[in-house]
Amino acid sequence: MGEIFGNSLRNWASAMGAGALVFVLAYAVKKVAMARLRSLASRTTTRMDDLVVEILAHARLFLLLVLAVAAGIRFLPTPVISPAIFHGIFVILMALQAGTWGSVAIRFLLDHPSKNGADSARAATMAAAGFLARIVLWVTLALLVLDNLGVNVTALLAGLGVGGVAVALAVQNVLGDLLASLSIVLDKPFVIGDAIQVGENVGVVEKIGLKTTRLKSITGEQLIYSNAELLRSNIRNWKRMQERRAQFWIGVAYETPPEKLRKVEEIVREAVSSHARFDRCKLNRLGASSLDFDAVYFVPSGDYALYADAQQKILLRILERFAQEGIDIAYPTSVTIQRPDR
Repeated sequence: MGEIFGNSLRNWASAMGAGALVFVLAYAVKKVAMARLRSLASRTTTRMDDLVVEILAHARLFLLLVLAVAAGIRFLPTPVISPAIFHGIFVILMALQAGTWGSVAIRFLLDHPSKNGADSARAATMAAAGFLARIVLWVTLALLVLDNLGVNVTALLAGLGVGGVAVALAVQNVLGDLLASLSIVLDKPFVIGDAIQVGENVGVVEKIGLKTTRLKSITGEQLIYSNAELLRSNIRNWKRMQERRAQFWIGVAYETPPEKLRKVEEIVREAVSSHARFDRCKLNRLGASSLDFDAVYFVPSGDYALYADAQQKILLRILERFAQEGIDIAYPTSVTIQRPDR
């Protein structure tokens, strides 16, 4: 009986039959498993089963071929290909498959296209983070493949060390802003549309980019901050204010009799209660020219316009009631004492 590459035709027939059987079985198992998992995933609200389906769907045909070849060569007494060469091919193909699965997982977990503005900014940042994660994944897999193929990876990395340091220094600020953008998206200290204060500047967030965040100030100009600089600053988010605390002082003339002073708290309470939540109004100190009352109330909204409107109505009502009760608002006065010359 004839031989091919040192193996009989019977051996070759057995090897090809075993390889074909393994390939068909693996392909059938993949299809059945995908159908079952898709049916299961459609009935659940979790995303992990969707990820499993995506990973299984991206099992490449060359993975099935590797399994088939590995099963077939066991029926060949004489090796057709060097074990070292087969090992190298196997490592490269497994790295490609691992990279494909890793890329699918990264894209599935990080890349989320959205319709509204805030989620669009999140999607852009997460897509950039996913791109960097895929670069790290493929570089890591490439180093593992080279190491398995006998390449001295340590020496290679040492040779690239100086260049790597130079590149790292060059992109340090860019990477810092990118990581800060990722931190903003994940931690959400603010989103698009929020009114925030950075230092002395107040503005509405218009765009959260990969490197910068842009605000529209209350005076109309655009304020641009690098993301890293923004996170290093103290940020006050006015949009998330549920209610606004307001405090003001009322100075009453010293000539006001005690019985009228006792009416001040009730007058302020009545003026405030129609527009906000009253907290207190107490005689707090004896000023240089007035008896000072400390008044505090809460407006049930973070809207500054509503606060300003309520403040105006409250103060006007207080002035009306003071006029009715004959309570005078104090103003700075000075007394000059003249003594005759001796």
